Parts: sequence; structure tokens; C-alpha cells
Amino acid sequence: MNPLLRDLLDHQLWADAAQWSAIAAHPPARDDRTIQDRLHHLHYVQRAFVWIAGNRTEPFVTSKPGDCGSFEALRDFARESHRQIVGCRDELSGEKLNQPIEVPWFKDPPLTLPRAEALTQMAMHSQWHRGQNATRLRELGGEPPMSDLIVWYWKGRPSAML
Repeated sequence: MNPLLRDLLDHQLWADAAQWSAIAAHPPARDDRTIQDRLHHLHYVQRAFVWIAGNRTEPFVTSKPGDCGSFEALRDFARESHRQIVGCRDELSGEKLNQPIEVPWFKDPPLTLPRAEALTQMAMHSQWHRGQNATRLRELGGEPPMSDLIVWYWKGRPSAML
């Protein structure tokens, strides 16, 4: 796998885990519907991008924010998303990463791009929503973790999963 893309995916796992820890430790954030809905969205989109980058032999499983029912169930949903990301990361070779795929939710005009670009979008999308959650966590009196990519590099590229 391209080393930069692997870094983005591994950083995503670490940054997600850091944010989950901070949210779980602060009850007003843990119980906040806005944060919970955004966490669901973030991990749902991760699953969607893993699915489109994968072999698509199984239909994509849809869900809505309220489907998880509890914070712990939502965390389990996120953990499964991370497991899928790791499986995708470990399965895709350089050749497969360069193969074009169609992004099914873009219809007019259709969007075709290499798997590597789809997975890069997944990482960037997650970063955007972690930033939104960090702002919300601070508004609720919590302390968001420092989860920038540069901090991950500085800390020696620590591995982490939910």
C-alpha cells in the first residue's frame, strides 16, 4: 500500500480512538445527540468507502443514527467500522489501489476514481467530522484530544483501535 495512504488510514484509527476516549470521559458529550449522530455518520461513511473500495460481493448495510440505541452500541458500531478499515487496508495491494471504481452515490455525472483516492476521501471526511466533534466537546466543557496527523507522527505513529 502507498505509505502516505497507509499513514492516513492508521492515523484515522488512532485519532478516532482518541476522540472516542475523550467523549466517553465527559458525560455531557457522551450523552449529546449531536455528537452521537455525527459519530454514527462518520463511521457509517467509513463503512461505505470500505465497501466501495472492496469487492462488493455483499450488499451495503444501511443504518440510521438512532439504530444503535446506546453509547456502547454506537461504540461497537465504530469498532466494527475500524475492523473493516484494517481488513481493507491489509487486503489492497498497489495494483488494486490504482484500479478505478465507481462511487455509486454520484449519479449525474457519475464519479469514477482510483480506490486509493476513495480511501483518501474516507480519511479526510473523518478528519472533518472529528474537528466538528472536537468543537462540540469543548462547547460542552470537555477537552478534545490533540489528534493532528503531525502529532501522530511526533508520537511515533502509535497504533490504536477502538
